[in-house]
Amino acid sequence: MLGICRGRRKFLAASLTLLCIPAITWLYLFAGSFEDGKPVSLSPLESQPHSPRYTASSQRERESLEVRVREVEEENRALRRQLSLAQGHGPAHRRGNHSKTYSMEEGTGDSENLRAGIVAGNSSECGQQPVVEKCETIHVAIVCAGYNASRDVVTLVKSVLFHRRNPLHFHVIADSIAEQILATLFQTWMVPAVRVDFYNADELKSEVSWIPNKHYSGIYGLMKLVLTKTLPANLERVIVLDTDITFATDIAELWAVFHKFKGQQVLGLVENQSDWYLGNLWKNHRPWPALGRGYNTGVILLLLDKLRKMKWEQMWRLTAERELMGMLSTSLADQDIFNAVIKQNPFLVYQLPCFWNVQLSDHTRSEQCYRDVSDLKLQKQLSELDEDDLCYEFRRERFTVHRTHLYFLHYEYEPTSDNTDVTLVAQLSMDRLQMLEAICKHWEGPISLALYLSDAEAQQFLRYAQGSEVLMGRHNVAYHIVYKEGQFYPVNLLRNVAMKHVGTPYMFLSDIDFLPMYGLYEYLRKSVIQLDLANTKKVTIVPAFETLRYRLSFPKSKAELLSMLDMGTLFTFRYHVWTKGHAPTNFAKWRTATTPYRVEWEADFEPYVVVRRDCPEYDRRFVGFGWNKVAHIMELDAQEYEFIVLPNAYMIHMPHAPSFDITKFRSNKQYRICLKTLKEEFQQDMSRRYGFAALKYLTAENNS
Repeated sequence: MLGICRGRRKFLAASLTLLCIPAITWLYLFAGSFEDGKPVSLSPLESQPHSPRYTASSQRERESLEVRVREVEEENRALRRQLSLAQGHGPAHRRGNHSKTYSMEEGTGDSENLRAGIVAGNSSECGQQPVVEKCETIHVAIVCAGYNASRDVVTLVKSVLFHRRNPLHFHVIADSIAEQILATLFQTWMVPAVRVDFYNADELKSEVSWIPNKHYSGIYGLMKLVLTKTLPANLERVIVLDTDITFATDIAELWAVFHKFKGQQVLGLVENQSDWYLGNLWKNHRPWPALGRGYNTGVILLLLDKLRKMKWEQMWRLTAERELMGMLSTSLADQDIFNAVIKQNPFLVYQLPCFWNVQLSDHTRSEQCYRDVSDLKLQKQLSELDEDDLCYEFRRERFTVHRTHLYFLHYEYEPTSDNTDVTLVAQLSMDRLQMLEAICKHWEGPISLALYLSDAEAQQFLRYAQGSEVLMGRHNVAYHIVYKEGQFYPVNLLRNVAMKHVGTPYMFLSDIDFLPMYGLYEYLRKSVIQLDLANTKKVTIVPAFETLRYRLSFPKSKAELLSMLDMGTLFTFRYHVWTKGHAPTNFAKWRTATTPYRVEWEADFEPYVVVRRDCPEYDRRFVGFGWNKVAHIMELDAQEYEFIVLPNAYMIHMPHAPSFDITKFRSNKQYRICLKTLKEEFQQDMSRRYGFAALKYLTAENNS
């Protein structure tokens, strides 16, 4: 109780201070404007420099007071501008498809003063904001028709406005009824930093009227398919929402997900939370084709510019025409066609976490998406995991947030003009620190490293780096510190941190205990051009070898390496303990190869590769030892990358003491059981994402 009272006294004291400061300031100014009981003019026009009472000191005092008054007046003007922004800044409305422009000044009966406030509110206040992101306009598209849908839109917009901080631009595809209702609503709502454009839905009917649709939404339920044609050509991205959506967080957080799109991903969707597309709801239930459970189109992120380049219109039309020959009509309107397209082109979709579209209709599994309705945005939290699960500690690591310090040391990088530059990516802990200097001597190009350290170790690393002439002489090495948390080594999280902050078009995904051959950096840049990596889905493989000798005369050519192989000084990597990991590289062919050659994916393949920067991330569920690289290579294969072995490239693994995690893997049976469980869950996820094409991974695993 005493603490509460003390807190109230502090709050009251702070409040009184805030109230008293302006009063004291004005009292000081008022008192200072008198001299010997007579007022002193603050205006230069009224000053009397020839008066006997006039002195240099009084002149300085008057000038000081004038400056202070001007400052106070400027503060007042700034406050008035903020008040006018909050009260008067309103939305503009434009109807697309050659319709007239709506303005909130028209027919509202507002005074000229209010209109002046609106103009001030619409001025470029955003340019003065300290955080640029807060001024980025978020674009939202909605299809709305009829009276009932208009009421739903009001609820949707209210939920968005309640949490938002950014300017909003609503693009409403509406029939004449909905447009009349919503145009009047927005004109009289007087919401700041909101713009609304209307597009005539009746003019779009001919685009989709040829598609039979059994869904209650009718023809309007198909109009999201034509947004690339309907919305302005200069609009690059948009969030598309059904009218029955309610937001429980700032829509800017959903807008930020666009930055996670990679490669050819152009659609952001949440997995469908019902069994509809599995076809098991009733006898003879025959849904449209979909990947696993399919995707729900109540919330869509559209990269419009990329979709237009991919000829989205042609893509969905051809798919719909083909499927309608057998299905005759859609059951879930646009959702059926979106899923049919994704089934054929799984690379188009970025799967959003389920909390962005919790589906509360019948036959859904929404309870698996969240437990606390008051916080739909949270992912599976530790409290939701079963602590009796023998693999609980593994599962909780996936949701652990690690404090991360990017660019721990000074970093400089100048992009090359030919767009062929390659960054070496690796991760390490304190016990591998001795490898840094050797790698820097072997690789002159940029490097991105994620270091897993405690606070004390970070300071030790700082002293080590500052005492190294080799490391201090390199400014193109980025050191990112990920601070220790939990009992496992988060190997794939570290890789993702290092990958995310690569500034070159290509990455060489290596490990810290490998030394690349001398000249590999330039060789890889040439291979980028030779194999046209910029325009093809290829990954190039750098064959891996190992030595058991701590002191090695590093081979300076392929011929010298082959000689050392024959003498037993070198071996193909993991030949004695894990042959399957690199056997598909086909070392026998590599010995005599003079040109790059293609190899096929096989179970447990885990080569070291060069990829474009937009390649998939590593799967975070794999921590410590086991399957962390295998899963990533499998993902690349699922996305139809070709594997090309480079004939004159190589890297050599240097010996070191076994890591703590590999020791646990070898000695702890439960560790191996949990790893097997995680593998099976990963393969199930692959089946959901890639459909029939992912069956080969299950088959290969069973046969291995």
